[in-house]
Amino acid sequence: MPRPKKATEEQPKKERERDTETAIAPEAIDFRDPQYYFNRELSWLEFNDRVLHEALDDRTPLLERLKFLAIFSSNLDEFFMVRVAGLKQQVEANVSKRTPDGRTPEDQLRDIRTRLEPIVVTQHQHFNQKLRPLMTKFGIYLLDYIDLDSEQRTYLQQYFEEQIFPVLTPLAVDLSHPFPFISNLSLNLAVSVRDPDFDREYFARLKVPKVLPRFVQLPTELSRTPTGDESVWMGVPLEQVIAHNLDYLFPGMDVREYHPFRVTRNADLAVEEDEADDLLLAIEKELRKRRLGGSVVRLEIQADMPDSVRQTLIQEMYLQPEDVYEVEGILGLSDLMTFIGLPLPDLKDPPWNATLPPRLRHGIELEDLTAEAELKIDFFQEIREGGDLLVHHPYHSFSATVQQFIAQAARDRDVLAIKMTLYRTSGDSPIIRSLISAAENGKQVAVLVELKARFDEENNILWARKLERAGVHVVYGLVGLKTHTKTLMVVRREEGSIRRYIHIGTGNYNPKTAKLYTDLGLLTCREEIGADLTDLFNFLTGYSRQRSYRKLLIAPVNMRDRTIELIEREIEHCKQGNSGRIVAKMNSLVDPEIIATLYKASGAGVKIDAIVRGICCLRPGVKGVSENIRVISIIGRFLEHSRIYFYQNGGNEEVYIGSADWMPRNLDRRVEAIVPIESSEIVQDLQEILGIMLSDNRQSWELQSDGSYVQRRPRDNASENSSHKILMDMARQ
Repeated sequence: MPRPKKATEEQPKKERERDTETAIAPEAIDFRDPQYYFNRELSWLEFNDRVLHEALDDRTPLLERLKFLAIFSSNLDEFFMVRVAGLKQQVEANVSKRTPDGRTPEDQLRDIRTRLEPIVVTQHQHFNQKLRPLMTKFGIYLLDYIDLDSEQRTYLQQYFEEQIFPVLTPLAVDLSHPFPFISNLSLNLAVSVRDPDFDREYFARLKVPKVLPRFVQLPTELSRTPTGDESVWMGVPLEQVIAHNLDYLFPGMDVREYHPFRVTRNADLAVEEDEADDLLLAIEKELRKRRLGGSVVRLEIQADMPDSVRQTLIQEMYLQPEDVYEVEGILGLSDLMTFIGLPLPDLKDPPWNATLPPRLRHGIELEDLTAEAELKIDFFQEIREGGDLLVHHPYHSFSATVQQFIAQAARDRDVLAIKMTLYRTSGDSPIIRSLISAAENGKQVAVLVELKARFDEENNILWARKLERAGVHVVYGLVGLKTHTKTLMVVRREEGSIRRYIHIGTGNYNPKTAKLYTDLGLLTCREEIGADLTDLFNFLTGYSRQRSYRKLLIAPVNMRDRTIELIEREIEHCKQGNSGRIVAKMNSLVDPEIIATLYKASGAGVKIDAIVRGICCLRPGVKGVSENIRVISIIGRFLEHSRIYFYQNGGNEEVYIGSADWMPRNLDRRVEAIVPIESSEIVQDLQEILGIMLSDNRQSWELQSDGSYVQRRPRDNASENSSHKILMDMARQ
């Protein structure tokens, strides 16, 4: 895919007109044709390029630009650890199966390299040539060691002796010392030394320890700017402090040269669930392997590394030349996240303080919305008497709504049971504390902890054991399926009967990410939804083979078929002379069957808008195939994570929210739940949210039929419409 172009919000009118005269009859089109699909991996690279663009965009505050550079880098690390590693394994296993876009694993690896190289060059050039000089204008000096004066070097030499030297372990490489294991995501120095007594050169590896700060800050009295002013922050990369004091590590030897390098390894877990007697122990065993890492999938080096050193690393780690990425400047820019903590509010996004949904305010001062505050809200009464309640994070406070709902349930004497699914949660989760408190209060508490949540396995094992010790019934999920659904059920005795209170959301029960991710949650006590969720929990914890649900769309049971039926219903409306309309917001759109059904809908005249943050394999704007489909991606202050599905249904609109994207893994290999919205007021609220996003001309990118993304910008003197800003303003009102 070519690099995204910069363009105004609107394309020329003639390019956007629906040309139906030459449309191909849908029945004559082979929707399996690779030309109608984008590659999943290359589409992900385009997403990460849009993340990088936030760092390139001078409208973004400086420290936020550094943050986006760091996010881009950490995203890329995970991409190599999982996706590239998987492709390399397929190549080694001689897998030749083609993706829907017609590529073999070898094709994909080649095309990833071709597309990624210029993006990485752009990233480092922008940091070195634009952001690093710009930092100095605001008193932030990330210096190179060679630029320090003698007094500063003396301080760092002493700092090295006292704080760094005792932690370091140089490892020789010779006939008696084999090449050492290089751990995943580690930053290292390849050091060449000469023995003057025997006139021989030796190679050594030195790991830059992660237990020390990546950037060493100079004390205030030594943080002088070139003009003599005091800086806000001044320091140098840790690896440079080590490199300029190597004589301490190799006494009696001549240090000839040093070269930084960084390694990425396969970090995907391979657990044979059906052969594991204890899933928790099996995953713990795999986690120990991950800490070391599997085979190396990427080597990052600086461009000036000599060919001899490069070849040594390639040979010792069994790499190919195409696995090596050259960069100019500092390796591992994910560590730039450090700078977001500087006390420089003018260089960051304005602080956002979440609010309460208007229905819950009751005179509560919004400044009282902290995680610790116990607000006088009776959630059971609000839901029972006021009807369904929609919460929209981070605009609405997670801690003051969902978190406090669970806390109230834990201490309420009439609550008999709490059941929920946990996919990811924070390390110090107050929700876990509430569940433990509920169990200690004698309530029946059952929690499904998904141990297979990638890169959160260790954290989830920790909480699973803590919950079990408190008497909570803990289930680890189903064989062959990840439990990704975000569901909570509280069973309460009321006036001699039982009532079920439900929360179904699009995001994890994680108070930290709830401040950064946009997510939705429905709080309801509707009987049929409660009955469905009871059946779902029985499916998750027992031997239920539930095959039908009253209201919920559940994967892998009925979600795929029902989704296709809803799309086909819009087709029927068009065939009967009415209009058809679909708006679908999700993280990724990959599933070939869903995409083919959307193509059929477009051909029938259904107008479709897809708001897809990340991967999109659907090719919009193809004459006769997808002329009626528009795809946008919103990248900005918050990570778009909510899933909303709107169907016009001939004027009887239906809207769904839930945990599932339109991907094969969500529809076939995960337990997911999507809930229909039955409150007309909430349906209107969700339509308004979708409308705001579709009109965004600040943070949205429009996918073109050639695979490029065009960033929308205000036309002429029109004002910027940032969906995040508009929704924050609305929440304040």
